[in-house]
This record gives sequence, structure tokens and C-alpha cells, in this order.
Amino acid sequence: MTARRQPPARRLPAPGPQLRPLVSTGTVSCPACSRRYVVERYAAAFNVCAGCGHHGAVPARQRITQLADHGSLELMRIEVGDRDPLRFDDGAPYPQRLARARERTGLSEAFLVARASIGQAPVLLACMDFGFLGGSLGSAAGEIFAQACEAAAVERRALVAVCTSGGARMQEGIASLAQMARCSAGVAAVGQARLPYLSVLGDPCFGGVTASFAAQADVILAEPGARIGFAGGRVIEQATHDRLPEGFQRAEFLLAHGMVDAVVARRHLPRTLATLLHMYMPA
Repeated sequence: MTARRQPPARRLPAPGPQLRPLVSTGTVSCPACSRRYVVERYAAAFNVCAGCGHHGAVPARQRITQLADHGSLELMRIEVGDRDPLRFDDGAPYPQRLARARERTGLSEAFLVARASIGQAPVLLACMDFGFLGGSLGSAAGEIFAQACEAAAVERRALVAVCTSGGARMQEGIASLAQMARCSAGVAAVGQARLPYLSVLGDPCFGGVTASFAAQADVILAEPGARIGFAGGRVIEQATHDRLPEGFQRAEFLLAHGMVDAVVARRHLPRTLATLLHMYMPA
């Protein structure tokens, strides 16, 4: 009897490389060179492009986390009412624009204030958020900063301000411009208490903010490539009928002409601020 032939065994394909499951995440592109990054990696690099070194915008909440010692943050809630003296409406009423800005940023105003420490030195951090109506200085924002200055003087804390702003808030007219004096009075209170005030100028920093508290610090730092000034370059060229120098209103140009004390890369800001605070803080 002939044995029954068995069919040949099937060969299974060799297992391929094990791939990580795809995780849906967002990406962001550098505004200067258009290089794309995963959002989390870009944030871990302090929103600085690894390709061209461009320092991108940083929301206020992320900024204070970058600067403060780990575990030292305590957000301050300063309640200030809104003002709409002009009943301003440019297609959307001013109160509606405020509501949209609050929904988009999660902030009540253009300033976020927190108690913290930097290099173990006690500070009061006041950070502006350009995403809130261009970081504009309105009545409420000015009052928040002024009260933060007064709190720093009472609590014997250094004042550290991060300024990124388009200037005074046009929707409030002269009431907005008055905040330049109010904020300057707050800075004076810190000085009278013999406490240091350090400011960091980010991109951009213009108008009434530059013309008041941003430029009144004991030490003025700026981030690389930051645009800093009062009026915009195009307005100045139209007024003077002259071509502006190369790099005009950039941080490096202002350093060369004595308006800022140092240009510091974002990743070095915590260490630089800590060094300055230990030099200037009273024993």
C-alpha cells in the first residue's frame, strides 16, 4: 500500500520591523524658515527653531514655566474691571473682542502674574501674552502690572517682566495711554523699596510699553532678533523720508547702540536672570 504524500508546509513570511503606533499630534512651522516641528518637540526647545535659531512667540503660561524654578510657581489673581470709554466698535464691539481673546488664551488680560523663585531668589513674574489682543496695554492690563509692582515691594521680591506688545490699546484711547504713567509709578515703588527690576524684551515690543516700563528696568535683556522700538520702521521712513540702517530696531542693533544691556538666547534666560538676581538682591 502506497503511503499518502503530505502536502508541503506553508512558509509564513518573515515578520517585518515593529513600527510604533501612529499618534495624532499637531505640527508647527518656523515663521522664519518654514521648517516644521512636532508641537511637543518645539515646546521642549523653548519655541526656538533648530534650523535658523528664530525665537518664536511664547504664550505667557509657557513663559513663566520656562523661567521659574520647578515647583515655585504661584499664580496671582488680580481682579480688575473692564473699561470701554469710547464704546469702540470696528465691526465687532470691544467687549466682544475681549471675550474672544479670553476664550482663545485662557487669560483674563494681557498680563499673567505669578510669585516664583528664579535661582532660589524670590521674584514676582509679570509676563505679557502677545496672543491677547497683541499684548496691548489697556486700562486693566496696566492696573494689573502696577498692582504687581506694589505687591513685589510689599513682599520684598524682585520684579521680572517679560514684555511682548504692540503698544497701547487703541480701543481705549487716552485711557490706555494713561497706563504708561500708572505703570511707571509702579516701577518707581519697586525702586524705592531698593529691589531690582529686570525686564526681558521679546519679539515684538513696541509703542507705549517700550516707551514706559519695558525700558525702565535696572537691567534690560532682549531675545535674539527681537523687534523693539516705539513706532514701526515703515512709519519712521515715511516721516523722515530716509532709508533706515540694516537691522534697525532689532535687538542686536539696539545692543550696539546702548539701548539694551544684553541679548540672551531663550534657553540661557533662567541662568542669566538668576545670576543678576543674586548680584542685585539685598542680603
